[in-house]
Amino acid sequence: MGVKPIPIIIDTDPGIDDAVAIAAAIFDEQLDVRLITTVAGNVNVEKTTDNALKLMEFFNQSIPVAKGCGQPLLKELEDASEIHGESGMAGYDFPKVTTAPLSMHAVEAMRQTLSEADEPITLVPIAALTNIALLFSMYPECKSKIKRIVMMGGSLSRGNTTTIAEFNTYVDPHAAAIVFQSGVPIVMVGLDVTSTALITKPEIEAIKSMNKTGKMIYSLFQHYRGGSLKSGGLKMHDLCAIAFLVKPELFTTQETYVEIEYNNGPASGATIADLKMAYHDKTNAEVCLDIDIPAFQKWFVESVGKMI
Repeated sequence: MGVKPIPIIIDTDPGIDDAVAIAAAIFDEQLDVRLITTVAGNVNVEKTTDNALKLMEFFNQSIPVAKGCGQPLLKELEDASEIHGESGMAGYDFPKVTTAPLSMHAVEAMRQTLSEADEPITLVPIAALTNIALLFSMYPECKSKIKRIVMMGGSLSRGNTTTIAEFNTYVDPHAAAIVFQSGVPIVMVGLDVTSTALITKPEIEAIKSMNKTGKMIYSLFQHYRGGSLKSGGLKMHDLCAIAFLVKPELFTTQETYVEIEYNNGPASGATIADLKMAYHDKTNAEVCLDIDIPAFQKWFVESVGKMI
């Protein structure tokens, strides 16, 4: 008898690297994707929702998609369309969507999915944490139905949006603060690790003709500005969260306490980790410190091989 798959909810803002992460999760037998929720981030929430629906139709999946927040909690949205293209998934001509998201808001859909589950569910946010923060604020009782959060976001060193802030925590730092103070177990797969998780030309060429999804991913990569093949490879930030779920041995981690800077200014969105535990007597997160890059690249190619 095989191991029972891990039930997860993916909270996302597709996004080219989001699309790759979603594909890896859907086709990995170790994971059971119960719900996909969308949020504004890489592009606006109408586009991220449309992109999530495009992916479900492309993969012939009936996983429900719920549209979430179109704005951060307290600040204006700053998107990343310069990285992912105006649509969020530039580079591949997806057919026009024929399905619709759930009629309920993403927060309500998460609450319902959690309350109806017969076992705790893992939340996998690979975007700004707005929906998750609202869930915890409106329905704190849901926390008991969550096994843990495995998120892509934050950084232990430099940022990619400001000098110190990673994009997902920068987009909605107030939401990130609420989530890190929630008491729910958190695994933070941060930018300092994901920026080293490069997919290089050999891997990209290997997937090009593997299957329909490999061709689609290859096309998206031609328009993805998250790194460069000329400078080493493409950065697979969001895919690292999925890798942690199914191949945790690829990562070196440490338990620590993480605070979020949310005041206006050059440090807004920064994740400050007390790695020496000099200022806190308890931890609130497990942070990733390193990743086995060759093994990650091998896993990526193997993952695409499982897709349609």
